[in-house]
Amino acid sequence: MDLKQFKWTREPASFEIAGDEIRITTAPHTDLWQRTYYHFRNDNAPVLQMETEEKYFSFAVKTSFRESHHRFDQCGIVMYLDSENWVKGSIEYENEEFQHLGSVVTNHGWSDWATTEIPADIKEMWYRLSRREDDYRIECSEDGSHWKQMRICHMHEGAGKVRFGIYACSPEDSSFTAVFSNFQLTDCAWLAHDGQQPDQE
Repeated sequence: MDLKQFKWTREPASFEIAGDEIRITTAPHTDLWQRTYYHFRNDNAPVLQMETEEKYFSFAVKTSFRESHHRFDQCGIVMYLDSENWVKGSIEYENEEFQHLGSVVTNHGWSDWATTEIPADIKEMWYRLSRREDDYRIECSEDGSHWKQMRICHMHEGAGKVRFGIYACSPEDSSFTAVFSNFQLTDCAWLAHDGQQPDQE
């Protein structure tokens, strides 16, 4: 991929782009979240994305987060349309024993968070975002070859031109450097459903 196609939605104070690798050093108290449960609205995480009108594609990236050390430190894949409509997948540090592998889908200003606990010593993860019109799938992989589904979702404002890419943030009083590499943009790896046929509308 040509990383020159990517533009900052919010530029971090500290970052480096060299060849096929992007490093983002997070600032404290940066996050993406809207309303649900916590009743606050955070919309200041650095986001680097490219734009497309292609309705069928897959975007994959490798993340390395060896420095993450504080609760909620995170980095991953994102499709950020605006402050109230976005989806992200990442690992969020919790403690020395476990961390949360999960995804957040935000439609019309309300976020949800779906997670599973994984060991704290995992410090690299691949993510893949696939689009089929206004439906999306997020997958993860520990080796870039064997993929596991994390989430299928519908984005209410995700039918037209979209932006997708990477993000990193530290919601609490923390900072770490996230490393992104092995960017790939391919034909849609999420195949059409071959079971029950769609209902007639």
